[in-house]
Amino acid sequence: MFNETVLKEIDGIRAKYPDARSALLPSLYVAQREFGWLSPEAMTCVAKTLNLPEAMVRGTASFYAMFRHNPVGRNVIQLCTNVSCMILGSDRLLDLLKSRFDLEPGETTKDGRFSLVIMECIGACGTAPAMLVNTDFHDNLTEQNLEEIMGKYK
Repeated sequence: MFNETVLKEIDGIRAKYPDARSALLPSLYVAQREFGWLSPEAMTCVAKTLNLPEAMVRGTASFYAMFRHNPVGRNVIQLCTNVSCMILGSDRLLDLLKSRFDLEPGETTKDGRFSLVIMECIGACGTAPAMLVNTDFHDNLTEQNLEEIMGKYK
């Protein structure tokens, strides 16, 4: 399932650690980057590549919120709704995303452009409200700049 480039990347990650278990998180990240999500087949490939039990790979992948277990849109919006972000307006931002893109948390737009994930905390309390789109960090969000930011993602 993995192409040669991905296998070499995972082998390179594995070589950095004395124990294959230590290479598991970065290898899962590589698999998710490659396929957009961690399908059962992708997790099986990671297990075989690292020579780890599949149960360990699945258990680790299911523990961390950063791993996706269903297909997602081209752009994954991770909106923080924890205390600081909530106090500073993340609820209004969520309403804007819902109405503007017909998008509910945990869903993907019909055109596959966006998926929305509610995050408990992304560690940006000092510049709240904040979100990630894919790996791009955005903070000090307002309804106005949210519209502008979202227009950059096709």
